[in-house]
Amino acid sequence: MSKISLIIKREYTTRVMKKSFILLTFLTPLLLVGMIGLIVWMGSIKDDKIKKIVVIDHTNLYKDILKNNESYTFEYVDKQIDAYKNNSEQTKEITALLYINGNLAENPEAAALYSEKQVNMELKSYIAGQLNKYIEEQKLAAYNIPDLKLMVEKSRTDIDLKTIKWGDNGKEKQGSAELAMVIGMITAFIIYMFIVIYGAQVMSGVVQEKTSRIVEVIISSVKPFELMMGKIIGIALVGLTQFFMWVLLTVVISMVAGSVIGNDIDVSSLQKMGQMQQMGMPTGSTQALPPELQNLFAALNGLDFLKIGGLFILYFLGGYLLYASLFAAIGSAVDNETDTQQFSMPLMLPIIFAIYAGIFSAENPDGPLAFWCSMIPFTSPIVMMVRLPFDVPAWQIILSLSILIFSFIGTTWIAAKIYRTGILMYGKKITWGEMWKWLRY
Repeated sequence: MSKISLIIKREYTTRVMKKSFILLTFLTPLLLVGMIGLIVWMGSIKDDKIKKIVVIDHTNLYKDILKNNESYTFEYVDKQIDAYKNNSEQTKEITALLYINGNLAENPEAAALYSEKQVNMELKSYIAGQLNKYIEEQKLAAYNIPDLKLMVEKSRTDIDLKTIKWGDNGKEKQGSAELAMVIGMITAFIIYMFIVIYGAQVMSGVVQEKTSRIVEVIISSVKPFELMMGKIIGIALVGLTQFFMWVLLTVVISMVAGSVIGNDIDVSSLQKMGQMQQMGMPTGSTQALPPELQNLFAALNGLDFLKIGGLFILYFLGGYLLYASLFAAIGSAVDNETDTQQFSMPLMLPIIFAIYAGIFSAENPDGPLAFWCSMIPFTSPIVMMVRLPFDVPAWQIILSLSILIFSFIGTTWIAAKIYRTGILMYGKKITWGEMWKWLRY
């Protein structure tokens, strides 16, 4: 067995067998599902307190327009606004004060909502929605056209624009821009998270071995390049193991949660039904699926998950190896983890930029920002994952991966030269200029 293989095995087994790794691997999916369930449950809880809103309408045009509901009650008063501004006792009894001093049809800014603390969007939207509806009705009635309101309501149409993709043989598949954006952003964020977490682990591991002087013993048996590559590849395998465990556990937990809730829908049969409906074949089911569910499964069938999953692994490994080699070089150049912050910041900036570039690229996946950032090796692992669900041309994927591979080879060569010199360098304050000298040795 080669020396690199021994180092890979050592890095992998020592990290996988840690209690922190085991706990994090098994608890993260539980915490994720639990947090989502908690958010949904807490969001469904309504505030039992009825909030009182005082309305001062000097125009008398909007008397009793605002209707009470289970959350808000409106009280119209014939007072001046100063009576509430200068009376803290009265303002404590109310949530807000709506002041109308003009015709809203002629001056939409003639209304203002006063309160001691910032009002929430729900209250503002509720009041504005009722006033807008009333003013719209009054304007329509002013035309004196019989049944004009009914004609306007009938003329309103909510268009549901379907997106259909053509295959090479003319076969149609339903797509979804929203679903493609969600999948792209999730995979991009996962790569970002893993590069940051495991790249930092490489740097931290090198610093710890250097400060404890263990590296002096290791270097006597293996070459610095072998040590660096073994550490990088070993931690990469740890990351892949944890990722696949998270995916597997999340699927299992979701299935168990669905059965507990009482969801007895067979997902595989639904997918088959979606495919049959897409081809115009009868499903044989007496109970039709909701249109939203049908569209979701049809859109899922339109995505090539095998291609996206395979390229995810390639871009994850390429991006990780690119950054991990540079993180290892930084770890070898410093004597403590405090100094790593100074040198790691320039490496973090491209990763952070890639996330923002990916967000904007999701809106225009074929634009110049998306194209060039998916070619630049320091941003391509994240930005290209955002673009992949939108069917990127094969030549762009091949070119992007080729650039990423050659860039990884180049950064590894650079990192190896720094690592070779810096791993046994102690007690000297390292600067960027000093590392540049090491590259020229």
